[in-house]
Amino acid sequence: MEMSNSKKLTKKDLTTMSWRYILGSQLNWNYERMMSSGYLYGIMPALQKFYGDNDEQFKDMMRTHNQFFNTNAIFGNLIMGIDVAIEEQDGYAAKDTIVGLKTALMGSLAGVGDSLFHVIWGTVFGSIAGTLAQNGSVVGCLIWIVANIALLFGRAALLPMGYKQGVKLVTTLKDKLAAFTNAATILGVTVIGALIPSVIKASVPMVYKKNGVELVIQDTLDSILPALVPVLLVMLTYWMLGQKKLNSTRVIWIILILSIVLSAFGILA
Repeated sequence: MEMSNSKKLTKKDLTTMSWRYILGSQLNWNYERMMSSGYLYGIMPALQKFYGDNDEQFKDMMRTHNQFFNTNAIFGNLIMGIDVAIEEQDGYAAKDTIVGLKTALMGSLAGVGDSLFHVIWGTVFGSIAGTLAQNGSVVGCLIWIVANIALLFGRAALLPMGYKQGVKLVTTLKDKLAAFTNAATILGVTVIGALIPSVIKASVPMVYKKNGVELVIQDTLDSILPALVPVLLVMLTYWMLGQKKLNSTRVIWIILILSIVLSAFGILA
C-alpha cells in the first residue's frame, strides 16, 4: 500500500499523539494487555489518517495495536514515534513489522527507562529537593516542580524524535544509553550516600560512667566512623527491603516501632 502526501503526518498530528499518549498511557491498564488501550488511544489519529478510507484495515490495525503492550511509560512515546514512521512509509504491509518492533523494543526500553526515570531521576532530584525543603528552603519545592515539568516536556519530545530518526535512533543510542544509565546510577548512589548523614538523625545518647570517668558512646562511634548509626540504619532498611515477606509499608512500620522502642529505652536518640 503506497502512502500519498495527503496521508503524511504533520507536526500537529505528532504533538497530538504525544500528549494523548502521555495523558492516556495508563488508561484501562489491566493484567491481560496492560498498556495496550492507552497505546491505541495515543496512536488513533495516525490510524485514522492512514486507514480511515479502508474500514477492514482500520479495524484490523486497531486490533493489532490493542494487543499486549507494556514498557516504561516515558519511552512508550519513542516506540510510538518509530511505529508511525514505519506505518507511514509502508502502510498496512508493515503490520507484522510493527508487531515485532513493539515486542523487541518494549522490553529493552522498559529496563533502561525504569532505571533512569522511576529510580534515578526521582532519587536524585527528590533527595535534593526534600533535603532543602526539610531545612525550610522553598528552593527545594521549586527544584522538584521544575524537574517534573522538564521530564514532562522532554517526554513529549520523544515521539517526534522517534518519528524523525526511526529505528536507527535505538541502534545508535543503544551503547550511549547503557553508558548514561551506568553513570546516572553511580550519581544516584553517590547522592544517597551523601544525604545519609544529613537527612537521618540518629545517635546513641548513652554515657558510661565509672570512677569519675565518663565515656560518651557517640563520641567513640564517631571516632570509628562519622554517622555510623545512620549508615547502619540504612543498611538494615535495605536488607529488610530485600526480604520476600517484607514490603516497603511493613519496613516503614518496623523502623517506626523500632525507633520508638529504642528511644524509650535510651538506646537511640
